[in-house]
Amino acid sequence: MTLFRPTRRDILSMAAAMPALSLPARAMADLGAPAAANPAWFSFTLGDTRLTVVSDGHLVLPTNGLGVNADPEEVRAFLEAQFLSPDENYSHTNHLVIETGEAKVLVDVGSGNRFLPTAGRLFDNLDAAGIDAGEITHVVITHAHPDHVWGVRDDFDEAILPDAEYFIGGAEMDYWLTDDLVNQVPADAQQFVLGAVNSLNVDGAEWQRLSHETEVVPGVRVIDTPGHTPGHMAVVVESNGRQLIALGDSMSHAWTNFAHPEWYNNFDADGAQTVATRKRLLDMAATDRMAVLGYHFPFPGVGHVARAGDAYRFVPALWQW
Repeated sequence: MTLFRPTRRDILSMAAAMPALSLPARAMADLGAPAAANPAWFSFTLGDTRLTVVSDGHLVLPTNGLGVNADPEEVRAFLEAQFLSPDENYSHTNHLVIETGEAKVLVDVGSGNRFLPTAGRLFDNLDAAGIDAGEITHVVITHAHPDHVWGVRDDFDEAILPDAEYFIGGAEMDYWLTDDLVNQVPADAQQFVLGAVNSLNVDGAEWQRLSHETEVVPGVRVIDTPGHTPGHMAVVVESNGRQLIALGDSMSHAWTNFAHPEWYNNFDADGAQTVATRKRLLDMAATDRMAVLGYHFPFPGVGHVARAGDAYRFVPALWQW
């Protein structure tokens, strides 16, 4: 099993070449960044539960990592037809804060200052949203990739939220903490293993291991969604009969994953399992009319899954003020 084909140098080079907060003019019909920053948080309710999507920033990666099991020209043509750049995949990083009862649950902790320079803004944006990070009671990690867990350490290599309880899938933790894993993966993946190990061994975090259907707090549970990583988990929020799935990276592209659920990406550890998991999630969300939140979907990343023949489409949720 091969993980992470692009090297960190490749990723940083691509990011450095892109103007911050820019949109490709060819694809986006001259839509550009604003003169001042746009709001980086969005609040709504699900039943009696308050939810807030808070951004950690954005990533810009080459599109040649999308649909790696498909004809590259077909992938490029599809992206262009959706008014997307065929060369640069600009993706958002949408974190979920769940406020229910006395609990404040944060899903993933972002990349901090250890990954790409366009990300690492989560805690500033929590503050802008009026959410005191010190009041976070639970942190749930969907998987241990850099943009989801590397932000767990502060500048002193201690847990950035020392008073919170920390949760991660047991299978996910077991994988990244496999003895000598760093020497069992390709050289360009070793930095990701070391980063995950350092994050999971951070001082001040006592990890609680999750399994399928474990309830973190009343109304918040996790489900197994393996493929992108061996122990990837999604988070399900339920209140008054309404449900939302925080997908993590089990689905990471709001166009390709829906129209072509059979395509997988170069960051998916097990392509076949990723596709099987995605198809199950799409069917479940469409059948049960569950809302979804995509971590890398266009901000705020909340919407629904509609059937479209043999495939699906993402339907953004209607904002309410």
